[in-house]
Amino acid sequence: MPSSNPAFSRGFAAAGNSPYAGWGAGPQPTTGGAPTQYDPYGKPVQSPYAATDRAYMTMDDVVTKTGISFLVTVLSAAATWALLPQGLAWGLALPSVLVAFVLGMVISFKQIANPAATLAYGILYGVALGAISEAFNDIYPGIVMQALIGTFGVFAGMLVVYKTGAIRVTPKLTRWVVGALVGALVLTLVNVVVGLFTDGDPLNLRDGGPVAIGFSLLMIGIAAFMLLLDFDAADEAIRRGAPPKFAWYIAFGLLVTVVWLYMEILRLLSYFRE
Repeated sequence: MPSSNPAFSRGFAAAGNSPYAGWGAGPQPTTGGAPTQYDPYGKPVQSPYAATDRAYMTMDDVVTKTGISFLVTVLSAAATWALLPQGLAWGLALPSVLVAFVLGMVISFKQIANPAATLAYGILYGVALGAISEAFNDIYPGIVMQALIGTFGVFAGMLVVYKTGAIRVTPKLTRWVVGALVGALVLTLVNVVVGLFTDGDPLNLRDGGPVAIGFSLLMIGIAAFMLLLDFDAADEAIRRGAPPKFAWYIAFGLLVTVVWLYMEILRLLSYFRE
C-alpha cells in the first residue's frame, strides 16, 4: 500500500507500484537530424549532442515546485492567523485537516502529480497550521518562531547529511525508517482508540511527561529520516527520467514531512514550557 509520502513508494517497487514505472532507466535523448555515429563494431551510437523530443524533470523543477508549495502553505497559515478571529479559525481547522487528509490519500494512492492537488493540500493544511500556531503562541509566546527555526534547522541539516553522503539511503535503511514510522503510527492509533473509552492519555504519549517527551523525540527522528527518503526519491525520479510535472508529487511528499516535523517540534517545545 503506497503512502502519502513518495519515498514510501520505493519499498513497493518490487510489487509493481513504483511511481517510476514506465520511465525507463533515465533520460535518453533521441536523434533529431544529428549525424549517426557508430562504435568500432559498426553499431549505431546515440550522439550526446542529439536533440531531445521530450522534457525531463530536473532538480530546478523540484526546488521551484517545492518552494511554491511551501510559500502557499505559509501564506495560508499567515492569513488564517492574521485575518480570521481565533474562534472562526478553530472552526475551520478540523474540517481543513479532514479534507486535506482525504486529499493527501488520493494524491498518494493515485500518484497525482499536478499543481492544483499539491497547492490545494498546502492551502488546506495552512488553515489548520495557522489556527494551531496562533493557539500555541498565545499560551507560549514566541514558541512558533522557535519551532520554525527548529524545523528549518532539521531540514537543512538532513539535506547536508544527504548531499555529503554521511548517511546513504539504502533499501535496508528505507525498510527500517518505514517500519519505525508504521510502528509509531500504530502506537498513536492505539492510544487514541483506548483514550476514547478511558480518561486522559492512557499511554502517556501526549501528556507532557517523560514518556511524551521521548515519544516526540522519536517522531522528530523518524520525520528527519523521512526527509532523507524524500531527497532520495527526487534524485531517483531524475535518474529515471521522470516528466517535469512529477516534481509536484515530490513537493507534496516534502510538504507532508515538513508539516509533520513542524508540529512535532512545536509540541515538544510546549512540553518544556509547562
